[in-house]
Amino acid sequence: MTISHDQMPEQALAWHRQGKGAVIATVVETWGSAPRPIGSQLVISGEAELAGSVSGGCVEGAVVAEALDAIESGKASSMTFGVSDDEAFAVGLACGGQIRVIVEPVGPHVSEDMLADLVAARAARAPVALAVNPDTWERRLVRPDTDDPLCPALMSRARADKSGFEGDWFLGLHNPPLRMVVVGAVHIAQPLLAMARLAGYDPVLVDPRAAFGSEARFPGETILDEWPDAALKAHGLDARTAVVTLTHDPKLDDPAIEVALGAPCFYLGCLGSTRTHAKRVARLQEAGFDEAAIARIHAPVGLDIGAKSPAEIAISIMAEITDRLRKAP
Repeated sequence: MTISHDQMPEQALAWHRQGKGAVIATVVETWGSAPRPIGSQLVISGEAELAGSVSGGCVEGAVVAEALDAIESGKASSMTFGVSDDEAFAVGLACGGQIRVIVEPVGPHVSEDMLADLVAARAARAPVALAVNPDTWERRLVRPDTDDPLCPALMSRARADKSGFEGDWFLGLHNPPLRMVVVGAVHIAQPLLAMARLAGYDPVLVDPRAAFGSEARFPGETILDEWPDAALKAHGLDARTAVVTLTHDPKLDDPAIEVALGAPCFYLGCLGSTRTHAKRVARLQEAGFDEAAIARIHAPVGLDIGAKSPAEIAISIMAEITDRLRKAP
């Protein structure tokens, strides 16, 4: 079975339900430029099967040994490693530091019901955090729009996509997976979809023109052959979705843009020259969109890096999307 790089809770739940036992190891503190960020997870089964990672390899062995002991004892633990200069260099760091990992067996500590609720929230594309106090080993799920005192921290961290401590509580953030909707099965879309997937997005291509959006031109891609406005409404656009329109045809691009402007997608980029965009703005104003809404559009799409070829333009688009995601106000 292929394990997705971000399906750690799902894998832990599967191993637990298969009777193998499972332990979740989570990075809660680390040095500044770590190979794995805070919140990274390694899941270990009682048969020493592994999914995920908590470092570049310098502490995995010790964490696995601790996890196998935890399956036997049913006890959670916190491990702090001092990484030497030599070890740090081996995993791509300039100098050493420290990394702290908590090791929690499923069942005795993380209950099956709590883990199942976490998996269900992820499937529903709802931001959620597994909060744990490593001093007392209390834990609970923190959900948006509740009276939980950690809820404001959850929403702030969801926007920043960053796990971390809030007082005594560690919030292990589980954001919905990133998605991208590309409208227009043009040449630029071919490298863009591939780059998006490499960057961790789940991309979807929308184009009602069968000759353009064909399996032959886009092998293995998810292609929706509906009109863009219908396709985007059915697909759903949330705060973890980027939308890119590439057709140059107002009949196709404009309906998609209007749907995106009415949704909380974090990025909307539209292909076309400055002159093309000016005409687009006039049409949107006539349709009733105000200045603030239209200002959400990134056009001409992509960072200005002097891109010429379709692949270079795709790079510029991915760069701008990344900039918007990571530097969002």
